[in-house]
Amino acid sequence: MTPPSIAQEEKRRLILSAAVRVFASKGYHASRVDDIAAEAGVAHGLLYHYFASKEELLETIFRETWAELLGAIRAVEESGEPVPEQLRRVAAILLRSWRRDPNLVRVLVREIARSPHLQRQVHEIEQAFAAIERIVEHGQADGSFRADLEPRLARFLFYGAVEEILTGWVLEQLDDSDEAVEQAERAVAEVFCAGFGAERAQAPV
Repeated sequence: MTPPSIAQEEKRRLILSAAVRVFASKGYHASRVDDIAAEAGVAHGLLYHYFASKEELLETIFRETWAELLGAIRAVEESGEPVPEQLRRVAAILLRSWRRDPNLVRVLVREIARSPHLQRQVHEIEQAFAAIERIVEHGQADGSFRADLEPRLARFLFYGAVEEILTGWVLEQLDDSDEAVEQAERAVAEVFCAGFGAERAQAPV
């Protein structure tokens, strides 16, 4: 990148980071573009040079965050590690995002349920879910997981558990110490691998 383009990207990242902090503290709907410009220390007009609206800011936060997560999950999928370990590493990627940037997780957790249209627009979300589904299918193919397991349902169960833990941290209902985060990632992997395991007998109808 040339120096001017580097400077522009730095300014763009500055505005996005400010938007995350403002959305996390005030909530998306109560936040104004002026609030974000003030937090970023830029002129109102300069913010509009980079982003057309508050909605575009939120969509960009969603898209870029999920693109990063997708890259990490795909690397796990392609690692060749045993499938149970892959699930543990995916849980770790998602849950440790809380330690890296709690404000970002606050925005994702609070706004994702309120913005179903954004979920449909951000294709990286579906691609990340699809990667989890493929990991489950690989587990079925190598005999680690039950053949009667519906992979799509399994991915919803897995991600649902992760999202509930993140929500518990956002709402301050769960311990979010480093030890608790590590315990959570192990628990998610262990519970689901035990439930998905090929040796587990089918539950009675």
